[in-house]
This record gives sequence, structure tokens and C-alpha cells, in this order.
Amino acid sequence: MFKSVLFWKITTLLGLMILMMIPVAQLMNVVQERSGYRQSVVGQVSESTSRAQRILGPLIVIPYTLREEKKDDKGEIYVQVSRHQRFVLPESLLVDGKPNVEVRKLGIYQTQVYQGPLKFQVKFAQPELDDLHSSNVTIGQPFLVVSLSDSRGIKSISSLNGVQQAEFEPGTLVEGLSQGIHAPLALDTLQQHGLEADFTLTLAGTSSLSLVPLGRSSELVLQSNWPHPNFLGNFLPDERKVTESGFTARWRSTWFANNINSAFLYDNGMNGEEKLPTFTTSLIEPVDHYQLTERAVKYAALFLGLTFMAFFLFETLTGLRVHPIQYLLVGAALVLFYLILLAFSEHLGFDVAYLLASLACSGLIGFYLSAVLHGKLRGALFAASLLLLYGVLYLLLQSEDNALVLGSVLLFGVLAGIMLLTRKLDWYQVADSARLKGNTTTEAAVETGAAPASHGENRFRLWK
Repeated sequence: MFKSVLFWKITTLLGLMILMMIPVAQLMNVVQERSGYRQSVVGQVSESTSRAQRILGPLIVIPYTLREEKKDDKGEIYVQVSRHQRFVLPESLLVDGKPNVEVRKLGIYQTQVYQGPLKFQVKFAQPELDDLHSSNVTIGQPFLVVSLSDSRGIKSISSLNGVQQAEFEPGTLVEGLSQGIHAPLALDTLQQHGLEADFTLTLAGTSSLSLVPLGRSSELVLQSNWPHPNFLGNFLPDERKVTESGFTARWRSTWFANNINSAFLYDNGMNGEEKLPTFTTSLIEPVDHYQLTERAVKYAALFLGLTFMAFFLFETLTGLRVHPIQYLLVGAALVLFYLILLAFSEHLGFDVAYLLASLACSGLIGFYLSAVLHGKLRGALFAASLLLLYGVLYLLLQSEDNALVLGSVLLFGVLAGIMLLTRKLDWYQVADSARLKGNTTTEAAVETGAAPASHGENRFRLWK
């Protein structure tokens, strides 16, 4: 077996494949590094504007002080004063928002920033405070709270309109909710009529916008100019429409579905505020060119393997020899495709960069192979085959849902083609090392003017 020319040739090809995986791995590191630079730009923009916004509220907070008489270790009576807050959730909550997305650039990198008005319409029932009407309890002034994940995004806030009118003040006055706004309320009016009010908050942020559906019945309506929303969170929108000019979406939920009211049963604070369910939409590019390039690099081994296999079959069926260095140069051109794709996609976008990289590398390989394979037609056919392969890869990258189907069909077609071309090939004859000596003798005879060997003997000349 170790004297077989075919064995050493296949071993050499496998070695070349392993060797080409080194620059492929380095190229993957470059893609991840450039993607990291982009993420740092997103972080810088977020730090200079505001981060992703998560809205909790509005809800009513009723502070009260409890005085209790207790005995110490010596049996002496003392008064212990403790402060508490009771949370009142809305009966209905409607938020109508129109976040407008703008692209911010920093160098060659860009990210998305949104800003727009959010109109809140909220209704509260009269709070049940019978247990607080006691001589040892002092009820403070209630207030309406809206908590945000980043208060720097507040551009403007209107007055609270409705049964009670008030101006919003900075801060939440609630432990655990460090950023947000609050509006003072009148306790007597709240106990007699509840609260039905509306206000408008103009908010800016990056990446995503979330709303905790606090109401017994909650609804969120968003209209935006961003054509690539990604609906996340614990609830998908009941209605949505996405077009090239933007999207509209509507979420609905109740306590029966989200059980949010159970997180506010106690007066000592909220239970797992960060785990509350949300209506969430992402306002960023769902798949950027770095992700697409990284996915393309993962197919590099398939491209190299198919190209080397095509050369191997061409040698075997025609008797024309291709040197390992020539294999290596073609493999380097195939790897260079991904570097060109990465470099130009940062400036021209993925689609245009993909077209330029595929045409450049296919043209280079076709021009080179026209000399290696002794024929312009052969070089052009290989270039056309590569372009077809690049086209299939583009479809794989653009359609994740059909990637497995397309990949399976491609591999089946390649295997069928190999089996069709080699169905009558005598592999024992190809692997016969003595045949190489016959070919060498034939070449020597041609050089000295002797009679050439038959076409059948020249057909399977391999590497020396």
C-alpha cells in the first residue's frame, strides 16, 4: 500500500487540506476581532447616549410608617419604627409608542439609536388600605412611579393629566429602582376615585425597547421606521406588520397569562423585579456582515475539499498532472476570498462585497488554471464552477431555514457527479505503482524519438 502512487497522492492532498486550515482559523480570528471592534463602538454609543431601555410602570407606591412596641432582652419596652411601601398595580395599561431609529456612525462602524414619544394611558382602582387605618400606622403621600433602565434617555416628559394633575420629578423613591421618574398624588382623591391619567414620555435608547406589562390588562403598540425588528421577550406580538418602510406591532397580556401581580403581594419590595416578563423588540440589524462572513468561513473546508477533489478527478481521468504547489496556490486564492469579503463588506455592505470577492477570486483562479490545465476553456469551466458554488453558498447564508436542504442537495449532487465520472474507472490500475514506471519510460521514449505508449497507458499518469 505504501508503494502506491494513489495512496501518497491522497495523503498529500489531505496534508494540503490540513495546512490550508491554518489560515482559515486565523481568518476566523480576524472576523471575530473586527466584530469585537464593532461591539465596542456600540458600547461607546450607548455610553454617550443611553442603553437599551426597560420600562417598569407606571405603578402607584403608597409609603407608610409602622410603629410597634417590643421588649428587649432586659424586658424593657421600646418602640420600633419601620418604613414600608405598598405597590398598587394598574387595572389597565396602554402604551402607544413611535420610536424613530437613526443610524449613528463611528469610523467605519455603525449602530442604531432610537428616539420617540411613548404615550401612557393608565387606570387604577381605589387602593385597599383598610389594614393601614390603625393608630400605629402613618400613611405618607402616595406617588406614581415609572422606572427606566437608563434615565439619560429621557428627552422630555409631559405633566400627569386626568383626575389628578401633577408634574413629574426625577428619581423613583423606591429601593431597587434607582433610575426613573415619579409624580406625587393626593391620598384622599386616590382613595375616593382611584386614578385615571395619561402622560407622554419621549425616550431614547439603543438596541432594544422593553415594557413590563404590569396592568391587569396590558397593551403595547409600537410604530417605527425600522424594517428589521426582532421580537423578543416573553410574549410575541398578537399583531404585527413588517414592511420595507418600518413595522407596526401590538402586544396584549393579562395577569392570567403573566402572573405579575404575585410579585407585588408583599410591602417589603418587589420579588425578582429583573425576572418579570416583558414585551420586547430589538431595533438592531438582525444579522450583520460579520455574522454572515463568519458563517461563510465555516464553509471554507467544503470549498477546498470540492476544489481539490475536482483537480484530483481531472488528473485521474485525463492523465494531466497538477503539482502540489499548484494545489496550494489555488487553495490560497480560495482562502483569500474570505479576507476580501470581510474587508469590502465593512465599506460596501455584504452583498456587493460578496459579488466582488467571488468574481475576483474566480477570475484569478480561472486565469491561472488556463495555463496549468493547458486550455483557456478548462480554466473558464473551473471559474464558472466556482461561481456556481459561490452562488449556492450565498443562498445558504441568506436562508437559514433552507440551509440544510440546500447543503444536502449540493453534497448529493457532488457525490453523484463523482460516482458518474468514475463508474468505469479501474482504481487498482490507477493505484498500481508499476504503472508509473511505465509512464516514465513512455515519457523518456518520447523525448528520444521512440514510439510513444498507448493512450490507455498515458491516461493515469500521476505525481512522481
